[in-house]
Amino acid sequence: MTEPAIALQAVVPDSAAGRRFDAVLAELFPDYSRSRLAGWIKAGQVLLDGREARPRDPVHGGEQVTVSAVLEVQTRSEPQDIALDVLFEDEHVIVIDKPAGLVVHPGAGNPDGTLVNALLNKDPALNALPRAGIVHRLDKDTSGVMVVARTLVAHTALVEQLSARDVHRQYLAVVSGALVSGGTANAPIDRHPRDRIRMAVREDGREAVTHYRLRERFRAHTLLECRLETGRTHQIRVHMAHLKHPIIGDPLYGGSLKLPRGATDTLVAQLRGFRRQALHAETLEFSHPVTGEPVRTSAPMPADMKALVAALQDDSRAAAERGR
Repeated sequence: MTEPAIALQAVVPDSAAGRRFDAVLAELFPDYSRSRLAGWIKAGQVLLDGREARPRDPVHGGEQVTVSAVLEVQTRSEPQDIALDVLFEDEHVIVIDKPAGLVVHPGAGNPDGTLVNALLNKDPALNALPRAGIVHRLDKDTSGVMVVARTLVAHTALVEQLSARDVHRQYLAVVSGALVSGGTANAPIDRHPRDRIRMAVREDGREAVTHYRLRERFRAHTLLECRLETGRTHQIRVHMAHLKHPIIGDPLYGGSLKLPRGATDTLVAQLRGFRRQALHAETLEFSHPVTGEPVRTSAPMPADMKALVAALQDDSRAAAERGR
């Protein structure tokens, strides 16, 4: 497959006289990241009045800038015919409903069979984008909405929106304990000091903020609506465990299973059999990276979580009947 090429032109404004070439270039072409533009300069793919220049060279104003670059292969995974549930797509983005159990990126123990392999099968041009256009991730056993960029311009714009906290990400979580109100978890997160697989709340960690509110309360559990303000690894899972309301089925942070007194047989079976974190990315809203129009997509709660919630509802009704 021919690797896609980039051809751009612009004139350095007189007001930029004396400034570094790379800084001015970033302002002339804001759709591309500074690191990528700097790489093109160093590779001789950006000319200033027809000549190569160094990133730190000063400009004088009025020069002609020409970019002739090739987007090298960034993702070398093999395409695989894995079904994708597409919620929205156009030439710039794809929004999918990721099923629980699908790993996002290839890695140790998961060399293939991932979302990246599925995306490359759907659109081979994604191999020219970092991580095949994936700008945020979901854990393997978390289901729900993800957006993927199809062009470098869209990738840059979506990364910037995420960094500026302009993307609305709303999750559903079934947690232990009957909460009486919502709130905000504002607790920094970083790698666990002893267990490198886990994350933990740490004073020296990175800022992490999760807003949560009650969607439905049961006898000893709660269905929460969680909104991410930041996007740290395992953020909702770590925050809810920190609040002593771990997510049902969470293998890392869930703790021991607690059954409500007199629970129905169906609920006991559901709680004991739920082997993943009961966490679902329900809604994603962002500004379209090219048109600026709002894009809002939602994914329905998957069947296993629906069955868990239904069992919790039935158990609450049965307990209410016994109390009459």
